[in-house]
Amino acid sequence: MELFAGVLLDSVIDTLELVPFLFLTYLAMEAIEHSAGGRMQRVVSSSGRLGPVVGSLLGALPQCGFSAMAATLYSGRVVTVGTLVAVILSTSDELIPVCLAQGFQLGRLSSILLFKVVMGLIVGLAVDAVLRVLHRSGDGRLHIHELCVREHCHCDDEDDDEDEVPGGHHHGHGKWAIARSALVHTLQVTVFIFLITLACGLVMEGMGTDVLATALGDHPVRATFLAALVGLIPNCGASVAITELYLEGVLAPGPMMAGLLTSGGLGLLVLYRTNSDVRQNLIVTAFVYAVGVVCGLVVASLGIIF
Repeated sequence: MELFAGVLLDSVIDTLELVPFLFLTYLAMEAIEHSAGGRMQRVVSSSGRLGPVVGSLLGALPQCGFSAMAATLYSGRVVTVGTLVAVILSTSDELIPVCLAQGFQLGRLSSILLFKVVMGLIVGLAVDAVLRVLHRSGDGRLHIHELCVREHCHCDDEDDDEDEVPGGHHHGHGKWAIARSALVHTLQVTVFIFLITLACGLVMEGMGTDVLATALGDHPVRATFLAALVGLIPNCGASVAITELYLEGVLAPGPMMAGLLTSGGLGLLVLYRTNSDVRQNLIVTAFVYAVGVVCGLVVASLGIIF
């Protein structure tokens, strides 16, 4: 019972930390969707190529809110898939607090963060460039309205004063219509995140760090594949476990980096909740995992030490 209470409290805290990011993201998306004319859409589209650069830098900040934000923005096609990947790969989640608490050298911590940011930037830009060459970068328009329809937020039901914006969508005017829709989206996603986070937390606690250490410490190549898989678990406990095992000398730099690159906080979880294309979500997840594994193997083969 004590274990459940602890996991429950951690799940509540982790979920509540995301609420401001989710609400502000949906608020911005609703403002874009409600804005008259296509000027805002053209601005967003033209600035999309720099998204991976900004995303990789924001992801390095010590929280997972930006990965959730990036996933939501991508679901509405406000940002590119390269930006989403860049944020996930660079997200530090619990890396910084755990390292600082253990007295880890700032220089070594900075080198880990720099590696994650650089990889996020390079991979994100490369993904967008390849998709543009293959003409697979999307239809060039925002999909915020479709997101509203899927979530049944009823943002089109403002009957008192509504108007038609370009694209044939009806939206209520005023700040309340925008805030109401953003709040509904936020509540729906928050409940989903809490339930999954609670379930993952119980699994992580039930498994125990000792079992994880045994599985990751036997063989460096296998440890790289397993650490990258652990990093995909949508719970802050994943990055905490990987970081602590590295600081204790159980994990080598290669497996550690593989796990931390795929440990994008709750970003992928939000992606599965907000983006209706499951195949697309699976491809993004598999790609992030592959990048983590390859980078981990390269770090190990080159003998890079952080």
